[in-house]
Amino acid sequence: MDPNPLNWLFITWNTMEEPVRTDERGHIVGAVMEDSRWADEKTFEVDVRRGLRFQDGEDLNTQHVKRALDGVQRWKAPHPPGTSLNFHPEAMAEVVDEHKVRLRFPETDGLVLGKFRGMHVPSTRFWEEGFGYRKNGTGEGHR
Repeated sequence: MDPNPLNWLFITWNTMEEPVRTDERGHIVGAVMEDSRWADEKTFEVDVRRGLRFQDGEDLNTQHVKRALDGVQRWKAPHPPGTSLNFHPEAMAEVVDEHKVRLRFPETDGLVLGKFRGMHVPSTRFWEEGFGYRKNGTGEGHR
């Protein structure tokens, strides 16, 4: 396997979805996230866009978003070059219903949308077959 760090970017950009993206002017726009709101100062709710599918044909849902956050939270350093993209280690996600995910933070996080820009939402196949989980028990397969 080629250890070039750009491989991770090529894999994620071509096989995963993102909660948000940036438009041509650099503004954050929803991708997986259709809408969002602060329910209170420590609780951020995300409405997941309906009708999204991964390249392998699997429908994207709120369980994928929760699993993505749970997976990233297990890593020692999710974004080593940009620790400002890391969520607080105690941040948690819960599925409210099939179209809403609630993120709970131990403290207010005004950068949540920017951090979503660095988060990726993979399919079940990724978790089961890809990037080191089955072999290493961790998503830090880039070691």
